[in-house]
Amino acid sequence: MTTATLFISDLHLSDERPEITALFLEFLRKRAAGVRALYILGDLFEIWLGDDVILPGHRPVVEGLRAFSGTGVPVYVMHGNRDFLMGETFAQQSGCRLISDPTVIELNGERTLLMHGDTLCTDDAEYQQFRAQIRDPATQRQFLALPMEQRIAVAKQYRDGSRERSRYKAEEIMDVNQQAVMSAMREHGVHQMIHGHTHRPAVHSLDVDGRPARRFVLGDWYKQGSILHCDGEGCHLQSMPTNH
Repeated sequence: MTTATLFISDLHLSDERPEITALFLEFLRKRAAGVRALYILGDLFEIWLGDDVILPGHRPVVEGLRAFSGTGVPVYVMHGNRDFLMGETFAQQSGCRLISDPTVIELNGERTLLMHGDTLCTDDAEYQQFRAQIRDPATQRQFLALPMEQRIAVAKQYRDGSRERSRYKAEEIMDVNQQAVMSAMREHGVHQMIHGHTHRPAVHSLDVDGRPARRFVLGDWYKQGSILHCDGEGCHLQSMPTNH
């Protein structure tokens, strides 16, 4: 085992981008081999219809995670805004451990707040209202009672609608709100945060109550792999090119 802990998010794995699924499986076999822990902070999948319906393109991912976790590396998975219906059956089949959003961990001696990041985008009132609706347990039970074909249709409608709405929103509205970031840090008593969702990889320095703080933003996996590598020397954003 190495002292490194890796963080990734927003892979949005699907049948439509088999090259990214292949890249992720290569990442598990090579780049992540023997690390201390792997954290996936939301949107591992583009869509998750429920644990009772695993799409063909998702099966190799679940099996790959199972093989990887079987090597002794703990894998922690947080729900994103696309795959929040992952449950305990997924956890058992993949060997992963589901963690709540938010979660605080000890990272190389520093209390660190982990989030998917969508709850920090408070300027996007329309999205926050929609999020509250789809996270409602009654809404989820209703969805999970539908046949697979209907679930696919509803999920596609949600995805297409989300993309269409995003086209007309200002970039800053879809980014995190700085006051929301500082409030979350204060609430959890941390000066270090790691999140995804915005697809804007960067390291931000800020001041929280007179103390320096840092916010690491993970990148998406649309054209390459995006990894935050943390060890005793600090945390660094890294990329992993596809084979194409």
